[in-house]
Amino acid sequence: MGFWGWGMNLHYLSLAKIDVPSLIRYPSRQSPQQAPHHTSTYHLATLFSIPLVISLLLFWTITRGSAELVKSWEILPQSYLFLFVVLLLLPFHRLSRAGRQRFRIALQRISLGGLAEAQDGKFGDILLADALTSYSKVLAELFVSLCMFFSHDVSSTGKPNRHCGGGLVVPLIVAIPSMIRLRQCLIEFGRVRQMGSRDDGWGGQHLANALKYATAFPGIIFTALEWNYNLKGAGSLSEVTVSRLWVLFCFINSSYSLYWDITKDWDLNLFSADRNSPEYPFGLRQYRCFYNSNIYYGAIVVDLILRFTWLTRLSPRLDKLNNTESGIFALMLLEVARRWMWIFLRVETEWVRSNRGPAPDDILLGEFNGKLDDD
Repeated sequence: MGFWGWGMNLHYLSLAKIDVPSLIRYPSRQSPQQAPHHTSTYHLATLFSIPLVISLLLFWTITRGSAELVKSWEILPQSYLFLFVVLLLLPFHRLSRAGRQRFRIALQRISLGGLAEAQDGKFGDILLADALTSYSKVLAELFVSLCMFFSHDVSSTGKPNRHCGGGLVVPLIVAIPSMIRLRQCLIEFGRVRQMGSRDDGWGGQHLANALKYATAFPGIIFTALEWNYNLKGAGSLSEVTVSRLWVLFCFINSSYSLYWDITKDWDLNLFSADRNSPEYPFGLRQYRCFYNSNIYYGAIVVDLILRFTWLTRLSPRLDKLNNTESGIFALMLLEVARRWMWIFLRVETEWVRSNRGPAPDDILLGEFNGKLDDD
C-alpha cells in the first residue's frame, strides 16, 4: 500500500505541475518514450501485489477457515514477506531497477540517521525517514511475527504474542525511526552552524524539530511499561501513575507534531498572527499550488484526528480497537494513510519554497539559491 500511495503522490503532484523528481534529486526522463515516474512506481507496486494476492488466495483455499490449518501453514505468509524483501532490496529484475537501487542506497544511508547533501537528495532522505516513523508500529508487528515464526511453541499465524522477544526489542524498534529523524535534525543544525550564514538563521528550527522527535520517546517508554506492567511492574510507579504519564507525554508529542505539521511542514498560518490576512484564505498562505482551499482545511482536520487516535484507549467503547487484531490493523492503516496525505502538502510546500524562497530559518532548499537544477 505504501508503494501504491507513493505512485498516487507522484501522479497527482505531476498533474499539479510539481516536479517531485527534481526536488528529491532523482534523474529526469531523457525521452518521451520512457514511462513517467508514477507509472514506474505503479509497475513496481503491481510486482509486489501480484504475489501477495496469490499468497492470500492460496492460504485461504488451503486453510478453509480451520484454526489448526491456519497455524500449520504459517510458512505461506512468511514466504511472501521474504519475497517482498528480496524483490525490494535485491533488484535483479529489470523492472524499476534504478529506482529500487536508489531506494536501497537511501535506506542504507538513513538507517543510522545519515542525511545526504542537498544536491544528492536530502529532501528525499527526509521524506523517507519521516515515512518510516509512520511505519514504526508496522515494523514492530513484523518483528513479533518473525519472532513467533522462529519460536518452537507458537505459530506466527496464531494469536499474536507481543511479548515475544522480550519487553525491550519491540519498543526499541518503534523508537528507531524517531531516532533516525532526531539525528538528521542534529546533522542539519550542525551544517547551519558550520555555514555561519545569517541568511540561513542560526539553525534553531532544526533543534526544535529534533525536540519534536525526542518527545516521542517518553510515550514509547510508558507504553511499554503499561503493556508489561502485569508481568514486571514499573518499580516505584503505580499502574495509575504510569497510565497518567503515558497520557501526558502522548498529548505533548501529538500536540507538538500537529503544530509542526501545520506551521512548519506545510507553512500554513493557522497558528500565526497573520492567519486573518486579506491576501489569502483564513489560516493558509499566499502562495499555493492547490487552489481549492478545502484541501488544506481537510488535511488539517484529518491530521488533527489521526494524530490523536491514541485517545481511543481512554474510551471504554473505543478501546476495543486497541485490543483486537482488526482494530490494531485499522489504526496502523490510518497512520499510513495520514502519512500519504501529509506527503502531498509537504512536497507542495517544498515546491513553493523553491520557487518563492525558503521559509524563515529553513535552509532545506537554501543551498539551491532559490533555483532548481534541470535534472
